[in-house]
Amino acid sequence: MADSVDGGGRRALGALALLAVPFVLAAVPLIPLAALLGPGGLGLLPVGALGGLLAAAVVGPVVAALLGPVLVDRRIARLPDADLDDRRAEFVADRVERLAADVGVDVPTVTTVRADAANVAVTDGYRGARLVVSTRLLALPEADRDAALRHALVRIRTRQALITTAALPALALVETAALLATLLVGRRGDRTAADRRVNRIHGYEPDRERVPSWAYAAAGVLLWAVLLPAWVPATVGDRLAVAGGRRAADALVARTGSEGRQGLGNAVAFASDAAGAADWPPLLDRLSLVSMADAETGRVRGTSRQEARTRLARLRSKRTL
Repeated sequence: MADSVDGGGRRALGALALLAVPFVLAAVPLIPLAALLGPGGLGLLPVGALGGLLAAAVVGPVVAALLGPVLVDRRIARLPDADLDDRRAEFVADRVERLAADVGVDVPTVTTVRADAANVAVTDGYRGARLVVSTRLLALPEADRDAALRHALVRIRTRQALITTAALPALALVETAALLATLLVGRRGDRTAADRRVNRIHGYEPDRERVPSWAYAAAGVLLWAVLLPAWVPATVGDRLAVAGGRRAADALVARTGSEGRQGLGNAVAFASDAAGAADWPPLLDRLSLVSMADAETGRVRGTSRQEARTRLARLRSKRTL
């Protein structure tokens, strides 16, 4: 019981961290603008920097919450349709409906996509909840498939999908900028001997790089410094709310019985080890049963590469989650 309360506190802290990311991004332009237009600046507004801070606290999360479902829906629309026959589509819809009634949530919209990744993502917001299920996950044994679908529905009930979807535009922006900064810092400016030999063969041998490697590194370090106030809450939210929310959903599914516990363990193990991770959209990664981020993206997020193994160990242990 104490572990459950403690875990709930960590997830709540992680949720606040996720919502702080759009606030920080909105504060970057709004606070200087409010200070400029306030009493100490041009005097066009009755409030100064404090007003900008309060505006960022409202504008950032609200705009992110409005954009999140739109961003996800547009990405899902570009995924290849599974093109299931009527009988198969009705079976999937019926299974989700039954599981949703058991979990205690409204039936979400179900989109089945043709993908090699054995994964399922769940999104929620003012447009309603939605499951994105891969054809490979549907091909798993019944117990494994149902446990994975139940896991997604549980994340609707616990509001994890709602919070993550609302923060997703800001998280995607921070992650993209962090990847760019890392690329700039690690950019290799010097050509190797092999590079020079290839260039001579083709009759091309530039005297030197137009932009020295130290300039790229300096630009990357500067970008990291600017990004840090948003990156820190993003990584805390990823670790406590996103990864913690998956573990909390694991525990709720495991409480349905040994079949659900074993089925979920099998689904997590298969999704983690099977080929096809590159076939799953990175934008849906935080909303999914299993994280499929590559090593570089995982490091930028600050998430643990041992997450799936830890979940499996807990699911396959005899103790209560």
